[in-house]
Amino acid sequence: MSKLVLATRKSPLALAQTEMVAAHLRTHLGVETELLRIVTTGDRQTEWSLEKRGGKGLFTSELEAALLRGEADVAVHSTKDLPGDMPAGLAIGGYMPRADTRDVLVLRQGLELPRLIATGSPRRRLQVQRIFPAVEFTEIRGNVDTRLRKIGELHVADGTILAAAGLKRLGIETWPGVDFAPLAFDQMVPAVGQGAIAVQCREADAAKFGAVFDAATMRAVTMERAFQTALGGGCHTAFAAHVSGDVLHVFHEVGGPRQATLSPADFAAPADTAARLLRGWGLLP
Repeated sequence: MSKLVLATRKSPLALAQTEMVAAHLRTHLGVETELLRIVTTGDRQTEWSLEKRGGKGLFTSELEAALLRGEADVAVHSTKDLPGDMPAGLAIGGYMPRADTRDVLVLRQGLELPRLIATGSPRRRLQVQRIFPAVEFTEIRGNVDTRLRKIGELHVADGTILAAAGLKRLGIETWPGVDFAPLAFDQMVPAVGQGAIAVQCREADAAKFGAVFDAATMRAVTMERAFQTALGGGCHTAFAAHVSGDVLHVFHEVGGPRQATLSPADFAAPADTAARLLRGWGLLP
């Protein structure tokens, strides 16, 4: 294994994240790396409503196909883009150390009470409506800088919501015409896997990568994805699960947010833990 080919989307954020993974693999495995840049269906269909069309796999399927065809050795994803299930023959090799997992409320400068928020995420809409009950919503697409321009310069809406990790990885601390306000977990539960970069590989290769990635992130995200799988959810459903240390935060459109403290035994059996808690909350039969 002297050279690894990394499949990635072409967006600035995807490329920044993939370069982080490539540097990590060069350092820890002593390999050369090459990027295979792929335009996904989600990238091509910029006018689609992901909620109405179904967002499952739109940003991941082409990368996974490149893995299965042997054109790439790993695929690099924002974990929150990954559906709960995975194609046969593929696995998660590991995760980079997790960045800031919070969502950030982005508002036009000086505005305290937004009337129109631009987001295509049901999870974000339902939770931000708890903060601003009278707010209305519109959809927004595009890379991070495009979305920021749409709020700060074009005023297509009063605000939007972005992931703190993405802003940091792009080096964006400020932007003309907008204010950033990170949201605490009791205000908005992050998406499953938010802030984590997933390194996907062929199942037979998973053991080669496990030791070089972050065990704490693997532990937390594996638990979060167990809840996603149990509910059959994806990145475009009104559901969220986030593990911070041993505290689990869950948001569901039925009954709102919930919280639980997890034990080592819970982390040893994520699927069982997810099913037990979801049944106790009345979210599974």
